[in-house]
Amino acid sequence: MTDIIVATFYHFTRFEGPAALRAPLLAQLSAYDLKGTVLLASEGFNGTLAGTRVGVDSALEVLRALPNSMQLEHKESHAESMPFHRLKVRLKKEIVAMKVPGVDPLASVGTYVAPEDWNELIADPETMVIDARNDFEVTIGTFEGAINPKTESFSELPQWFETHRAELETKKVAMFCTGGIRCEKATSYLKERGFDDVFHLKGGILQYLEDIPEAESRWRGECFVFDDRVSVKHDLELGEYVQCQVCRSPVNAAGRLSTNYVAGVSCDHCIDPRTDKQRARYAARRTQIKLAKDQNGMHPGRADEPTKTSSDCDE
Repeated sequence: MTDIIVATFYHFTRFEGPAALRAPLLAQLSAYDLKGTVLLASEGFNGTLAGTRVGVDSALEVLRALPNSMQLEHKESHAESMPFHRLKVRLKKEIVAMKVPGVDPLASVGTYVAPEDWNELIADPETMVIDARNDFEVTIGTFEGAINPKTESFSELPQWFETHRAELETKKVAMFCTGGIRCEKATSYLKERGFDDVFHLKGGILQYLEDIPEAESRWRGECFVFDDRVSVKHDLELGEYVQCQVCRSPVNAAGRLSTNYVAGVSCDHCIDPRTDKQRARYAARRTQIKLAKDQNGMHPGRADEPTKTSSDCDE
């Protein structure tokens, strides 16, 4: 496969029986030689699929044929190699897990801000700019002046809002995330709790990096994505990071020069918490996987397969 299209998408809608949709959807998508993940829940779906131009276009037609899903929007990028290992359709309680009952982006969300208007909003000193992603994502790139709530999972963000409520009430609040889905729920949460001046970046960081020339950009660093590409830069070009297959941390070129970095075994982030016995097991595992790949197969219990979607994680 020489030209791999990567399509990321999410769509909030109400499915009365998402479980009944899973098997038919998997069967339809399987016909187009695609890889990636689609998450299904009663609130809609979220996912990333990769394949040929024809395959991706066909998949999007299938997804738009789901109940009340004709308005599905998606974003595309290209990959040099297939960024996923298999095709999965998974049932979830939420397509992005905030774990707060009653939050409904179909009822209310913040005001969308187009990428070309984003710089002006976040440059305003009366705007509080919040990165809605998890701490490890923020460390490799974010917008100038953005606040990092330092969450380990998206479900921790509501508590951060409550802790900082007094400060939030005095400012316009502008949020952003990878593809937009986390901000749909985060702004909905704030709107339902009485906040009026709440905004979010339409299409997320990925749309901004695609639309805004680097010379005009207020983005600094790279954007973490939840597939084998690991990170992307402006114009959605492949970034420099790889992912530690043990602790999932992104590792840049400097980190790969560290004596603690051994591919598939350890990095600076996980060298201390793991034992020599564990690292020996990881090394043996990596050898098994390499042998399976060399034999044109995949080890059945593969430990290093990404489990999230690049349209935003579900945690």
